[in-house]
Amino acid sequence: MGDVLTGNRTELGEFLRSRRSRVAPHEAGLPPSAGRRRTAGLRREEVAILAGVSIEYYRRLEQGKQQRPSPAVLEAIARVLKLTDDEHRYLAELGRGRALVPGDDGRRGRAVRTVRDEVRRMVDIAHPYPACVLSRSSDVLAANQAALRLFPGIEDWPEQERNTARYAFVLPGARELYANWDDVAHGVVAHLRAAVVVHPGAPDLWEIVDELTEQSAEFAALWRRYDVRARTNGRKVYRHPTAGRMTLTYEAFDVARSDGQRLVVYQAPPDTPDHAALLSLSD
Repeated sequence: MGDVLTGNRTELGEFLRSRRSRVAPHEAGLPPSAGRRRTAGLRREEVAILAGVSIEYYRRLEQGKQQRPSPAVLEAIARVLKLTDDEHRYLAELGRGRALVPGDDGRRGRAVRTVRDEVRRMVDIAHPYPACVLSRSSDVLAANQAALRLFPGIEDWPEQERNTARYAFVLPGARELYANWDDVAHGVVAHLRAAVVVHPGAPDLWEIVDELTEQSAEFAALWRRYDVRARTNGRKVYRHPTAGRMTLTYEAFDVARSDGQRLVVYQAPPDTPDHAALLSLSD
């Protein structure tokens, strides 16, 4: 495994450094400081003071030398760093010492790839709207015809290789397909980070992370940002080769929480050019 799959001690420090670099002093209630700061965001000592812990204690946290910080300390640090709910959960799991990477302490089995018949019927019922079932690692487990056409070229891949994260970063035409590719790419990576918290040590998750880290410099750079956000809804702007330009929103619903399967349905407001373009996928 690559260096992105470091142990929890290193992950905790990297995560804390990435978050404090994004909080401006004035956002934390600090007065403007004289002189120029060498690094963006808050200094270690400022986080420590605002969180009510010693500077040495916080320094050891970032260095991976402080084991199992208390929930109260993590809560205080999360408040200072203005973490989102997803980021807070990520910090809590790292703080508990749960292995987020495959290993003796955190190895989990592979996700079930079987989709219940009831869920498959929901995918079909969604027609003519694109709908698909994705695994926790974003493998396409089921899809109606409109969804397959929404991802031009994905049908050329073997079924076991159809993965929306792989599609966004590896397919040469993905940047042209997604007019808001940067937003899509950020969302893909942030979702995988969030999935790692819910399914620590899941080998299928880390296999796609390893693969994309090796194959895509953009993925590797985004993974090092430590953005954490579960994707439950969003917006994508397409330059589709047959449907043309369209803006679609999507909603994701958990259908097998234990394995992380989610049903994703795309839509557009009725009686709009976007809706007409979407319907053309089913022609």
